[in-house]
Formats: sequence, structure tokens, C-alpha cells
Amino acid sequence: MDERIVTNHELKEDTFEKTIRPDSIDEYIGQSEIKENLIVFIKAAKMREEPLDHVLLYGPPGLGKTTLAYIIANELGTNIKTASGPAIEKTGDLAAILSTLEPGDVLFIDEIHRIPRYIEEVLYSAMEDFTLDIIVGADSNSRNIRIDLPPFTLVGATTRTGDLTSPLRDRFGIISKLNYYTIEELSSIIKRTSRVLNTPIEDDAAIELAKRSRGTPRIANRLFKRVRDYALVLGDGVIDKKITIMALGKLKVDELGLDETDYNLLKAIIEKFNGGPVGIDAIASSIGEEQTTIEDVYEPYLLQNGFLKRTSRGRIVTEKAYEHLKIDHQNKLEIE
Repeated sequence: MDERIVTNHELKEDTFEKTIRPDSIDEYIGQSEIKENLIVFIKAAKMREEPLDHVLLYGPPGLGKTTLAYIIANELGTNIKTASGPAIEKTGDLAAILSTLEPGDVLFIDEIHRIPRYIEEVLYSAMEDFTLDIIVGADSNSRNIRIDLPPFTLVGATTRTGDLTSPLRDRFGIISKLNYYTIEELSSIIKRTSRVLNTPIEDDAAIELAKRSRGTPRIANRLFKRVRDYALVLGDGVIDKKITIMALGKLKVDELGLDETDYNLLKAIIEKFNGGPVGIDAIASSIGEEQTTIEDVYEPYLLQNGFLKRTSRGRIVTEKAYEHLKIDHQNKLEIE
């Protein structure tokens, strides 16, 4: 099965994101409140000649958490070391990462909520006191080793802030939530990408792409890359609105950014469960998908944009969805 082009999770083809990533906070488009605060916090840390407080960035995938981590390191004038929560499987893995840090470095841990609890406890002293306490040996031969660490800034990123333990969350001095982007912000991002990749795009085409990007820069850049191919092969290399609409039609991404998967999910609830309410487990069985995949990947955009509702009795397809799918909604049910 092909991967969805409008998924906000990273795909293999998204490696090109690194080549278009902004280097400074001034170049970073969107998330204005977070940027304003970070500018102050970074300047204050540099003036005091202290490491920046640990930073937690949370929000849906594809909104720029990794990019912000790199920008923080650039603005501090330090190096960045990266790691992923699922890859830190034992205490030694964490110790190996921490022992490579130099004073003032930024350590970026993506999916930090997936660090095992017993390793997370080792991280506490590293964050608070810049020390690493490790127990070596077993049973009666075990002993505690304390390693001093240089002052550093941990930047943690998570899509599931609710899965973080309170002790870990409380050790972050700066906690910022990234929100979905506006059409204007996405249009600016698309135009910046067009300049970096040397592919001209007309303003109305950039807006059309932005409307279908589900509020997510990663999707906007991925769609831009695909539409660029159509403009090169079937046009004159310039991305205009006509070729954008044609290309996105071929890619089956509609004017609101919904694709076949979204249509299938909504239609399944309408046709098999009379539009709901229906439990998530029943939906998962009916379309042959994992419950967590529906909750993490399929649902957020449909909920945010009012195509789907969560109630105490289950999921309900809204009137807006019926209208968008051009399905006649009979036996309307008033939900309190």
C-alpha cells in the first residue's frame, strides 16, 4: 500500500526537508509567540553566559519541532546532538550520548515520551544537576558511579504530551505548543521553498497549495515537490494555479486537503454505522486499521476541521462532512 502524501508523519522522501530548513529564528515562518519568547530567553541566557533552560516542544507531527531545535542551537552558537526516544533502549545508550556533549551544547531528543521510564529517571539528575548517576554491576557487586556533565540544554519534542510523566515535564523550564499554520503562513513557506529550490511559483498557486496542506509545513513542502514535477514535465517549469489544481487532482488531494483515506473513513462511518455514534474499535475493524493509527494519523485533521465529532457515545460524522462528500443526509440525528 502506498504511503499517504498528506500524512503529517515523516516519509523517506522528506529528507529534502534538511536542505530547505531555515537556519535562523528570523527565517522561521509562523509560531510567532514561540519565536518571540525564544528570542528573549536565548538572549538572556547568552547575556548571563548560562545554558538556556531545557525546552519542551509539543504538537502534531510536521509543524517544525526539529527545525526549531536546530535553530535554537544556531542562535546559541553551539553544536546540536540528536537522538530519538525509541532508540534509547538502555542506560548505556543515554550515557554514551550525554558523554559526548560539550559545554553549552544542545541535545535534541525526538519522541521523548517513548524513553523507557527507568532510563528517564537517569535523565532527571542530568537535567537538574548536570550529573549522571549510573549503577554498574549486579546485586551485591553493584556500585554507583557519578559522572559530571558539562552544562547543556535539552530540547525534547513530542506529539503526545499526555504520555510524558509529570517529573520529566516539570524539569523543562520552557514548554511551547506548536499550532497548525494559517493559509497565509503556509503560502509564505511554499514561496520560500520555491526560492530555495529555484522553482518559480505564482502567488495564487502558492495559496492553492497552502489550502490543501492541512495546516502543516511538511505536507506543504511535499505537495510542492510533487507539483513541481508536473510543472516541469507538462508545463514550462513555472508552477501556476492551473497546473497546481491539475496535479493535486491526479494526486487525489481535494480542495480542503482530504484524500482517499479520509473519504474512506468518513464513508465507512456513514454507510456501515449510519453516521455514528460509533466506537473507535468498531471503526478500526470495519476499515482494517489499528485503533492507534486512526487516533494519531487519520482523525486529528478531520476533528480539527469539523468533519468528525467525538462524543461520549463515539464518533459522529458531521453535517459538514455529508455536504463535502455530497451525500444526502437523511434521518438527521440531533446530538445533545
